[in-house]
Order: sequence, then structure tokens, then C-alpha cells
Amino acid sequence: MTEDLILRGRVLTMDDRQPRASAIAVSRGKIVAVGDIEVARTALPDARTVHLDTACIMPGFIEAHGHPTAAATTLAETFVDIRPVIIGDASTVLDTIRREVADRGTEGAYFNGWDPLLQKGLPPIDRRVLDEIAPSTPLVIVHNSGHAVYFNSAAAEAAGVTRETPDPPGASWGHDDDGELSGVGHETGTLLVILAPVLRTLGPITERLRQYCGQLNAAGITTVSDMAFNPQDRDALNTAQAAGALTTRLRLYEMSSPALHSDTTLDNGDDMLRQIGIKTWSDGSPWVGNIATSFPYLDTPATQAMGLPPGHRGTTNYTREQLDEINEAYFLLGWQLSCHSHGDDAIDMVLGSWEDLLRHHPRDDHRLRLEHCGAMRPDQFARAAQIGVTCSLFVDHLYYWGDVLVDDLFGPDHGARWAAAGSAVRAGVRISMHNDAPVTPDEPLRNISVGVTRTSRNGSVLASDERLTVDQALRAETIDAAYQLFADDIVGSLTPGKYADIVVLSGDPTETAPEQIPDLTVLATFLAGEQVHGTEL
Repeated sequence: MTEDLILRGRVLTMDDRQPRASAIAVSRGKIVAVGDIEVARTALPDARTVHLDTACIMPGFIEAHGHPTAAATTLAETFVDIRPVIIGDASTVLDTIRREVADRGTEGAYFNGWDPLLQKGLPPIDRRVLDEIAPSTPLVIVHNSGHAVYFNSAAAEAAGVTRETPDPPGASWGHDDDGELSGVGHETGTLLVILAPVLRTLGPITERLRQYCGQLNAAGITTVSDMAFNPQDRDALNTAQAAGALTTRLRLYEMSSPALHSDTTLDNGDDMLRQIGIKTWSDGSPWVGNIATSFPYLDTPATQAMGLPPGHRGTTNYTREQLDEINEAYFLLGWQLSCHSHGDDAIDMVLGSWEDLLRHHPRDDHRLRLEHCGAMRPDQFARAAQIGVTCSLFVDHLYYWGDVLVDDLFGPDHGARWAAAGSAVRAGVRISMHNDAPVTPDEPLRNISVGVTRTSRNGSVLASDERLTVDQALRAETIDAAYQLFADDIVGSLTPGKYADIVVLSGDPTETAPEQIPDLTVLATFLAGEQVHGTEL
């Protein structure tokens, strides 16, 4: 049982009915009063009061599009972290791979984070290249986007993959001109197959989740979704919850399957751990060339190194008929639907499918979700708003890949307008912003800054008319993100009756220069009134 507590400082509630306050009272894990110190003390006269001076007290941040079970695995010691946020140059990446192959011996070597667009100079890789590096032991490299996996012959053999292995639903195995495996797999289905042998050796996920939740808490995050939930992990998550390893709330989106059915019922879990939706992938990643766009990739050294021919445009993972079948089956079971969509052609297909779905099967509060929305156009945001679709935008792409989008991949007309948050909000779409970890680090404060400035780490401004206000960006990391997760009734704002999920920042982001918001410090994080990060207050 948590103690009664009053936090006194600069309170930013994200509740339109009372945006500002100077004190908040917490009892039995929930907020009981918000106002000035007299209001708080009247509600809880015997509570311990913590004076936070100029610190800012806010709702805990919400990562509306995360992958906590995947991040807890691919950031574990078994996998070597070669993401560009860790290793910036190609030569160090290659040296790391060769060293780890030699050191790890027969157990094989597994890497996460390959990114030729940011780690300039990385060579094209396939089965033959990886066989030269590791002739007899498994070698697997996961692309930083999570949408491609590269593997050698030994890894294919360990996973039981041959030239005759059928493509997983919504995914595909690459083949060379002779029909042999190329050593490249596209989309999640292939990753799960190739990584299955090593995943079986990792043991219970409990401690890995405990550590990863600690990282989320350190960023001020108190709720996270799992956007590629594998039902095989359900028992492990329940065990982790029972062991107290979860210090963030989890909202699960099960990957769609050929069965078009979930063994879980709508009435499942609790406020800490619950499955709420089904996830599909209409296309892939801009970084590997398989997003479905109406416009071509540029012909540049970067796209040539990706193996893309001049005029290349990606394709969708499903036909419209296949997507319609998936959507209808799960929607009629009552699930919220979420679909990964980057290219504008893919987005047109999904919106068309959903429009027909809602025409035939109306539902008042569906909160259908589009994920990432990289090349989504203003008219598509308006179309989404008309049928009540919400969008979760990967604005951190602008910070890390902003210059790549413009100079290497799509040019200023399409690249600069990537993740057009301003157009979304103007159309009336409720948005969230996310990091898609482990693709980029969990950094909600940077998301807020990038949403407001649209500035890359090299200082380029991308489509300034797509900027958000600070308030809009804060909503996208709190109350509007909670709305997407069907959790706005319990979290997302500091409102009496909601859980006391709270982050304490070193300063008020509304009074901080937008470019300096990422420099604010998370002093403390509370989940249901219990401090889970920071020096004890």
C-alpha cells in the first residue's frame, strides 16, 4: 500500500478543465485532489508533503507504439547492439561483427541495428558475404528498422529454413537467380523464424523486462504498448507481472495470424497488463526500400547501395482482398485494429479497407490506428479524421534520418514532409508520437522537441509548416496517446480518480526553449503513487 502523498510544485495536468495547479494529492495509488496546497491538504490532511520548488509535475509519458518484449530481448547481452545510436561508423560495425563471431564460437553471433543509411560505407550483405565471415557457425544481423534480417547458411540450417520454405504471412524470403536463399528475410515473420533457435536459449523474460521497464521509467514513461505481441509470450508476461517486474503498464497488440483468430477474449487482464488490439503491416520500412508509395525513390548512391533500381517503388505486403479478410475477421471479434503504414499507396489501401469495413459494420468508438504514417498526405489525414482513425507518428525519424529522407531517398517534396504532424492535427486527427524502440531510444522529451522544431540532428529544418505547438506535442505524449490505447479513463492526465502515474521534470517544457526540451532531466517517476525511478523524494 503506497503512502498518502502531496507533491507541491509546478503542475502541468494535461486536463483541459484545469490545465495548471501547484499541488497534487495521491492516496492508495490514485489522484484524489489537484489544485493549490490548501485543496491538497484538505483532501489529505495527514499526507507527507514533498516540496519540488520549480520542478514540473506531469502525467507519466506514454509510448503508444513500442516493442517492450522485443526490446528486452534484442537489447539483452545475447545480442550485440550495433545500432547507429551506439556505433556511428561502418568500420567499427564491421570490426565488431568479426570480433564477436570469433569470440562467440559455436554458439553463434547475433546482432541488432544494421543501418547503412546512417552508418555510411556498410557493404551490401547476403548469405554468401556472411558465410565468408562465419563459415560454420550461425550469424544473424537484424536491420535497425526491424523489417529485415540477414543470415548465413548455418543460421538458416539451425532454423530449418531452405529454398522450399514458404513465405510467412505478410513476409518473404529472398532468393537469388538460382532460387537459393539469398540470406535476406523481409518483415517480422522471417525474423521470428530465423531467431527462433537463439530465442529458445534466452530463458525467462522476467529479469530482462524488469531492466527494460527501468529504462522506460528513467525516461519518464509509465505506459507502453507492445505493437508486435506474440501470444507465445503471454505466460511469460503474466509471470513477470506476478513477480513485480512490470513497472510500466502494458497494452498488447497481437500480431495477426492466418487463423484470423485470437485465443484471448476481449475481457482480459487488468489495468497493468491487457491485450486491446490486433496489428497488421501493410508495407515495410523506408530504410530497406519496401514501402508502397505513389512516387519513386531517388536514384542516389544510397538507394543504389540498397539495391534499388531507378524509379523503384515498393509494394504492399497484402492485396486489398487479403487485408479486407484480416480486418473483418478481427473487427467482428471486437478488437481494435492497428496497421503499420508508411507509403501513401499503402495508406490509401488501408483507409479504403477501413471505410468499407465501417460502412458494413459500424462501431461508435473503434479508434482504428495507423502506425508511423511517414508519407501520409494532408488529404489522407482528412480522410482518416472523417472516419475516426487515429495516427501514431514516428517523428524521431526526422531527428536521426531527416537529411537521409531528403538527400538520399525522397527529395524535399516528400522527404521533408515526412511524419506530417501539423497536417494531422489540422485535419482533426488525434495523434501520438513514438520511438518504436529498439529502433530509436525511448526519448519522449526529444519527440516533443522534434515535433515542435522539425529539426534534424544536423540542424536541417524539415517542412516548418508541419510543426506542432508545445501543447500539441505534450498531448501526443500523454492524454492523446492514452486515448489511442483506450486508457484515457485511467491515465494520461493528472485528474482526480485516475492513477497517480507521474513524471517529475527538472523544468517546465512549456517554458523551455523547444530545442532544449531534450535536456530536461527526469527527476522522478511514479507508477500508481509508487516511486519507480529517481532519488527517493
